Amino acid sequence: MKALLICVSVSRGNTRKVADAMASVLDSPVVEPEDVTVEDLASYDLIGFGSGIYNQRVHSRLRDFAAALPDGGLHGRAFVFGTSGFPPLTTQPLQRQLTRAGLTVVGEFFCRGHDTSPPFGWFGGAKRGRPDADDLQAAREFAQALLA
Repeated sequence: MKALLICVSVSRGNTRKVADAMASVLDSPVVEPEDVTVEDLASYDLIGFGSGIYNQRVHSRLRDFAAALPDGGLHGRAFVFGTSGFPPLTTQPLQRQLTRAGLTVVGEFFCRGHDTSPPFGWFGGAKRGRPDADDLQAAREFAQALLA
C-alpha cells in the first residue's frame, strides 16, 4: 500500500510530530499542501489530511487544498488527523470535501497539543507537553490499524 500524509503544522509543530509518528508506520512521506498536486494524489492508496485546529477548524491551507480537489476525481482511502488544545467540534466539513472528491474516509485521529492561543498563551499555554509519548504511540497504533 502506498500512503501519503498531507500536513499543516504551523504553531508549535505538534501535528507534524503526529504525522511523523504515523509516517514511520505507513512508510510514507509527509508533505505540505503546496508540495503536492491532484495528479500526485492519484498514485496513492491512502492519504492522510492533518492539521492543527485553529478556532475549531482545520488550517485554512488544508481547507483550501481540499476544496480545490475535483469532484469525484480521486479514488482510494483517506483519513483526517490533527492536534488541538481542546477537542475539535467537528471535522465533518473536511470529511465531506474528501468524500466529494471521491475518497472514502476511513477514520480520524486527534490528540491534544500544546495550545498557546489567547488567553492560554498568556499563562504559558494549555496542554503543555502534548503530544506526549503516549499520544505518539496512539498515533502509530492508529496508523497500524489502517494497514490491516
